[in-house]
Amino acid sequence: MRLRIALASMTMVIACRGALGQEIPLQPFVINHHERVDSPADVSFLLDAPAGREGFIRVEDGHLIKPSGDRLRIWGVNLTGWTQGSTLLPPKEQASLWAKTLSRFGINCVRFHFLDLTTRDPAAPTGPEVRPRPSGLIDRTPNHTQSFDAEQLDRLDYFVAELKKHGIYVNLNLNVGRTYKEGDGVPDYDVIQHAKGMTFIGERLLELQRDYARQLLTHFNPYTKSEYRHEPAVAIVEIVNENSLFEFWFRNWLRGEQTADSPRIQLDFTAHYERRLTELYNAWLVENQSEEQLAQLREIAGVPAGEPVPRLRRVQFAEAPRERFHAEASFYTAVEKSFFEGMKQYLTEELGVESLIVGCADHTYWIPNQPMLQSTSLMDIVDGHVYWQHPAIWGARNTPMVNDPLNSTIVKLSRSAFAGKPYTVSEVNHPNPNEYASEMIPILAAYGAFQDWDGIFFYTFEPKALDDWQPYVVDNFDITLDPVKMIQMSVGALLFSRPDVKPAQQIIERSYSAEQVIESMRLPESAKPYFTPGFPVGTALRHGVRIESLDGKPTANFPGDPPGPYLSDTGELAWHDSKDRGGLVTIETDRTQAIVGFVKASNRSTRHLSAEIENKFCSITLSSLDSQPIARSETLLLTVCSRIENTGTKWNARRTLWETWGEGPTLIEPVKGWLLLKDLEGPVEVRMVALDGSGRPMGEHIRARRLENGWELPLGDRATTCYVVHLIRSAEQFKHVEAIYEK
Repeated sequence: MRLRIALASMTMVIACRGALGQEIPLQPFVINHHERVDSPADVSFLLDAPAGREGFIRVEDGHLIKPSGDRLRIWGVNLTGWTQGSTLLPPKEQASLWAKTLSRFGINCVRFHFLDLTTRDPAAPTGPEVRPRPSGLIDRTPNHTQSFDAEQLDRLDYFVAELKKHGIYVNLNLNVGRTYKEGDGVPDYDVIQHAKGMTFIGERLLELQRDYARQLLTHFNPYTKSEYRHEPAVAIVEIVNENSLFEFWFRNWLRGEQTADSPRIQLDFTAHYERRLTELYNAWLVENQSEEQLAQLREIAGVPAGEPVPRLRRVQFAEAPRERFHAEASFYTAVEKSFFEGMKQYLTEELGVESLIVGCADHTYWIPNQPMLQSTSLMDIVDGHVYWQHPAIWGARNTPMVNDPLNSTIVKLSRSAFAGKPYTVSEVNHPNPNEYASEMIPILAAYGAFQDWDGIFFYTFEPKALDDWQPYVVDNFDITLDPVKMIQMSVGALLFSRPDVKPAQQIIERSYSAEQVIESMRLPESAKPYFTPGFPVGTALRHGVRIESLDGKPTANFPGDPPGPYLSDTGELAWHDSKDRGGLVTIETDRTQAIVGFVKASNRSTRHLSAEIENKFCSITLSSLDSQPIARSETLLLTVCSRIENTGTKWNARRTLWETWGEGPTLIEPVKGWLLLKDLEGPVEVRMVALDGSGRPMGEHIRARRLENGWELPLGDRATTCYVVHLIRSAEQFKHVEAIYEK
């Protein structure tokens, strides 16, 4: 009730004079999941409930397959609970609400991220009599991190059961954000934070990772009546998150200079783990190098016989002789392979886990990925992470991806897909603030389907505590209350999971020799993201892209990369990167069509969709909500999205970051103008209904005007990002539509 009063009393309209130059007033539009109702815009029909009812997901012909033989294309979210009023594991009485909410948007899998986080749940009550509830599963009470909090474990069990009931699979992450205590017996426990890199070599850390996996995966869930290792709704288990010795080596994070009082500007090993790594390296050299080779390495390194060979620092890469550089690179490969293969064997053979295993995501597109993939590609699924202008990496940019196709998330993510292996993207986003974020979901969903990937998980979704949520976007990554990204999840599910976009007709594979894999670490940064000299990066926008081998023939010579426009070989996708008018992507399939980018300047259209609008930048998508193509459909989902801000948001002088984040309610720039629906099979009457953030209709039906070349509909009269369009061909159908909204 408090929220309704606040919105009803809000009469302020904020003028938008931003980097895009619009003067369209921003207006409130609040996503309200707690009051959400069933509506014709729901796409839960895409889900097959209960999840895992046929048995475990398996791999066949390089893709995720249900026991029936049907493909599983994961359209998912990460579940986190970073901010006040949100929670990773909702209370049991709210679990069904959130499971149903996710299903309505076509979300068929959730990645439980940071289950091992030991900090306090920001949504938990505080006070001297309150027992500290953790964000994740690990009990915060004892002086160790080796036991689970019973209430949190019960929340997980119940939530997993509710997700399963609604057709939503689970991805369980093992080692992500765990920090250690004195009672764990971990050297330098108070210094190493999440222990990234060290998790591969620390003996006690290795023991604790296995013990955590055993406790979680052998736990019996009383609500699903199964242990997690035998639960078919658990589609994936991930071993570690964003963790690689190669990354640490490349970024000079193996120095061993980290102490309790040193600044945490960048990561590093402590002296203990640096010594451990050097000892392991020299033991590996003795076992894998001949006496002559070892003597040569000592001579190159300038150390006498009997002395350990020191490891290389990043500044030494360029001048290091081949023998020394390749020896150390081969050692890191051996360590990572041993770790991932050992963990997979422990999970599947000793514990009996039946789910598919992911090792670690390729998460550093500015670093060569071939060395890391040597180990992670041995797992069941290859995975990747990429963000468009991540604030921690880029600082701040606020520029459109449609203007930079060769640096797009599509190109960066496409470098990791492996022939014969399923490929998933378990983290991706256009983080806030970005005035062009409406481009992300339709472009990513369309090109993900075109590349025939197996899953996409957006980072992140934060369930909001029922009595403590606020009606605004709360951080850089949360999509839960985002009136653009959350609404677009439905059309993304149609594009990717249904899928409306066909896979590429031609797959371009690239092979690497073992020599090339190692030498990729010495290529200049300008070779990113593929680190494959001569490979045309625009290929991913025209054809499918895969890695054939990391120990095969040297990379072939490829033809040059012609300039845009970039047209998919299926004819369904086109990326126009006009320097004069701004970039634009069109999607043209039978069941979904879209115009994304600088729509006003481009004047481009699809077979069924054209727009004459005032906004300089927006994303317009039109999708059939039944099995019919748009021309013969009865119900269409229309999303019209531009930029967002919170109430009171203030930009910095460069208009790259929100200097003041603002408060509720979140505001949208409504897309204003006229939409034309063309080439519909008739006779037909076109009615449109605007929906609010809970799925309820906003006012009366909007009736289209019949023109010679189509049906014209006004946009912007109501502040919304979502409409349902009804194509009425009979009196019976009209009565049916009326009955829907009377409810």
